[in-house]
Amino acid sequence: MDTALDAALRVFSERGYHAAAISELTEAMGLASGSIYKAFKDKRGIFLAAFAHYRKLGRRRLEAMIASAKTGREKVFQMVMYYTELSYGEAGRKGCLVVGGANDFALLDEEAAAHVVTAFAADEKLMADLIRTGQADGTIPKTVDPDAAALAFLCFTKGLRVIGKTGRSREEMLSAAEAAMKLVT
Repeated sequence: MDTALDAALRVFSERGYHAAAISELTEAMGLASGSIYKAFKDKRGIFLAAFAHYRKLGRRRLEAMIASAKTGREKVFQMVMYYTELSYGEAGRKGCLVVGGANDFALLDEEAAAHVVTAFAADEKLMADLIRTGQADGTIPKTVDPDAAALAFLCFTKGLRVIGKTGRSREEMLSAAEAAMKLVT
């Protein structure tokens, strides 16, 4: 099932939810349409399953990057770099399913929109916790408001993913990430 969901992710990331046709998903996933309807019911069901899969995979990679850092400030930097590295080149052009989901579902589908809100809230909470870790270990000043800075980082990282679709260079995105780190100085 993971292979089929990976294929669905590619279609949704490249085309967006509304532009992705069920025939494209069927072909990409390598499943008969009857199997798709039995497993997922409809395109929305495929999207929600792919979205959950995307979040699970992304969270694993993000947590591994964060775990490699020693101080709170380094952990914040690793989280910023995780999103920065996904915001240029081929990965940048593909975009982000969470950000795309926010655009596709904000007003149209309350349940799907709730999944997006949950994903954003998880990132915001993680960042606030990392900032507090940095404050506890002395690598981030106590004058930084963890909740306000976490929201600013959330806006920054999701904005990176949007701008990444426009073909920005690695150097440009790294420069932006360095500037964003000033939020915790």
